[in-house]
Amino acid sequence: MASGEIFNPERKSLSVPRVNLPTMFRLGLFQMGLSMMSILTLGVLNRVMIQEIAIPATLVSVVLALPLFVAPSRIWFGQISDAKPLWGSHRTAYVWVGAAIFAIAAFLAVQVMWQLNAASSVGNWVWTTQTIGWTALLSLVFAVYGLGICLSSTAFAALLVDISEEDNRSRVVGVVWSMLMVGIIIGAILSSSLLKQLTPEATVATLQASVNRLFIIVPVIVLALAFIATLRVEKKYSQYLSRSTVVNREDSITLGNAWKILTASRQTGLFFTFLLVMTISLFMQDPILEPYAGQVFKMPLAESTKLNAFYGIGILIGYVVTGFLVVPLLGKRRTARLGCILVAFAAGLLAISGFSANPGFLKFGLVLFGLAAGFLTTAAISLMLDLTAAEAAGTFIGAWGLAQSISRGLAVVIGGTLLDLGRNLLPNLVLAYGLVFALEAVGMVLSIWFLNRVNVAEFQTNTKLAIASVLESDLD
Repeated sequence: MASGEIFNPERKSLSVPRVNLPTMFRLGLFQMGLSMMSILTLGVLNRVMIQEIAIPATLVSVVLALPLFVAPSRIWFGQISDAKPLWGSHRTAYVWVGAAIFAIAAFLAVQVMWQLNAASSVGNWVWTTQTIGWTALLSLVFAVYGLGICLSSTAFAALLVDISEEDNRSRVVGVVWSMLMVGIIIGAILSSSLLKQLTPEATVATLQASVNRLFIIVPVIVLALAFIATLRVEKKYSQYLSRSTVVNREDSITLGNAWKILTASRQTGLFFTFLLVMTISLFMQDPILEPYAGQVFKMPLAESTKLNAFYGIGILIGYVVTGFLVVPLLGKRRTARLGCILVAFAAGLLAISGFSANPGFLKFGLVLFGLAAGFLTTAAISLMLDLTAAEAAGTFIGAWGLAQSISRGLAVVIGGTLLDLGRNLLPNLVLAYGLVFALEAVGMVLSIWFLNRVNVAEFQTNTKLAIASVLESDLD
């Protein structure tokens, strides 16, 4: 044994157990909680603000996108979790603190929303000093909500890198992200159940009581899931201490050096751009789906919220099948390419469904869209985890999370803005909504061009050289 391999009791040995299937499902509880929270914001609040309160869709989309636009903090949070343990752990405590922040902020956001409603003219939005003030406060609360999401989810994704190997990474992703879809289904059903007493004629007071109850029950459940999901996992399965050559050193990689490593390979920029274009194209329908169901298909609030369950069923099947069968058979990049094509096709079906005004056609299209999204995201996330250096895992995960979050934020803004544009320029609502779905399909085709230029081997070679250069520089 070489001198550098002598066992250090403060570092993990090579006998760290491989993460098992039950632990993968337990880790998935965290993702399940995140998706339940997304149902509250993009499945309930967007519908309430656009249709029930009549706030302009563009303004709603900008406010709801703010949690995604604070994503640059992910790189800093990731680097901090790499370098600075909190309460004895590099990842777990950060997950818990972030979860507590976003759970509390979600409830506060709803309370500010009611104040904004009271300050505005019913059914006729007008900018006044009061509406500007409450809108600014609502934006601030949503930004804090986003910081909590960034902190917890970045540390969680870095934990997945720490506990997995290249040969089982697609299975970890498949199981953990399948639980994300279970959360969408559960969140949609729970939200629908708690809102089922609402009718189109319901008063604001009735609406407020139901939504407040929803935003108390679900965040408490989500916070509990975050604790259960990650408890003792890092201590038992993490290989971060054995993989990283710099952990616990006084000269551990700083944010500046982490940035040098991050930008050492052109592949980082190519993959970042692929994630950006792909994610924008995948999520442009997020802010307009429930209003689409309400205005074109005449579905009540509870029923439109339940649409997320149909999407969730499709993507759940896609995650499991892709993680265990398709990626091992076709490889990560070819599976991602196939996913882009399938998402473009499914977006076309959603656009066509509006001409039928048949809710069954819409639900069928959502199942197919979810299945295609499952193919694409499983392959893309598996590829993302491969494009990560152990010494700066949190920083790389922060960068990939930045790409996904910024693009999801842009997708929400673009979706809402395109809807308003379509309403003004096109002769009917079906075409206005169809414009959003059509541009999703075009974006998916464009993302394939960037994907074809991603090379994992080149990335790994350049990054290893950059890490060696940084460490030599520190020693000098």
